[in-house]
Amino acid sequence: MTQTATSELALPSDSYTDAGAEAGQSQRAPRAFAFGDAESVLDRRDLAQFFEIWHNGRWYEPPMPMGRLAQVFNMTPYHRSAVGLKVNMLVAQQVATRWLDSDSFERFAQDFIQMGNGYLEYVPNMAGRMARAAYAPAVHLRAGVAEGQFWFVNQAKGIEHAFAPGAIYQLQQPDVAQEVYGMPEWLAALQSGLLAENATLFRRRYYLNGAHVGSVLYWTDTVMDEEALDTIEETLTSAKGVGNFKNMLIHVPGGSKDGFRILPIADAQAKDEFYNVKTISRDDMLAAHRIPPQLLGIVPQNNGGFGKVGEARDSFFETEILPIQQRMLRMNARFGVPLLAFRDYVCSDGTVIAQDGTKTRPGSNGAARR
Repeated sequence: MTQTATSELALPSDSYTDAGAEAGQSQRAPRAFAFGDAESVLDRRDLAQFFEIWHNGRWYEPPMPMGRLAQVFNMTPYHRSAVGLKVNMLVAQQVATRWLDSDSFERFAQDFIQMGNGYLEYVPNMAGRMARAAYAPAVHLRAGVAEGQFWFVNQAKGIEHAFAPGAIYQLQQPDVAQEVYGMPEWLAALQSGLLAENATLFRRRYYLNGAHVGSVLYWTDTVMDEEALDTIEETLTSAKGVGNFKNMLIHVPGGSKDGFRILPIADAQAKDEFYNVKTISRDDMLAAHRIPPQLLGIVPQNNGGFGKVGEARDSFFETEILPIQQRMLRMNARFGVPLLAFRDYVCSDGTVIAQDGTKTRPGSNGAARR
């Protein structure tokens, strides 16, 4: 969103001549408008960064609306696919335990990647010991003002529920501005993703419009009569909707060469830079998620391609998925039981990567440290 400042400049009246003024008409100086640099309206919120996160006495409000973060989950196929890839690789390595089932872990992992926060609830048994860890949706969880307190808040339905102190475990992607909530790492590419969505919506509206103004018919020949003009007008107005891309023949016997001309106005398909916008937005999303393009099924545009998929997957697991697993394993110390475990990852060359990051190469007698 941008706002543009304008300034008006009036030229001296003696710097031009007006034929209408010679005929006694009122004389008006021409005006020129200069447009300044675009200014983002979001800059007005910078003052709020000097204050702590706002709270209502019971819970802290997130620095970004969690509902909006949930909505942009499907803003582009590259973002949705990137999040899904990380979640799938985590789910493939996860080992279900008596305390944490696969479904709860998948939802927890998806919230952590997309929302920057993952929550699990400590559910005790009748003896007071831990029975299981239940998934708690990040979009509705709020950190309480009291230490260890969390709230389930659904303002649309008027639901406010306070969890028992210490019942919620929060895993967050750290934010440099505050420590109450995590912020997703891909947030830097949010504007690029929304730009790609807007470009797609614009193109869809352009095609669904059904009446595209692409040119003007300039007619100065006096040979054709009003009946011929009505026929051409009816033909042009009916060429919209289904089958609107049609050709029209106009025959003017005895007319002049320049009496009937077609003057193009604009080519919306060429001017909106749709391909470049989508390509740059895609690259921004891949950079934010740090995912090799071949893992998302992107077709290479060069003859050399992207390299072997297996090698890219192994490198991506070691640099991205393994650190996420190690962060998630912290919950075992928090809950006091080994509720989360991951199986060892086997690379395409047979190398085995354990949960702690140690590598065992094929044919070796022991583990080789990274």
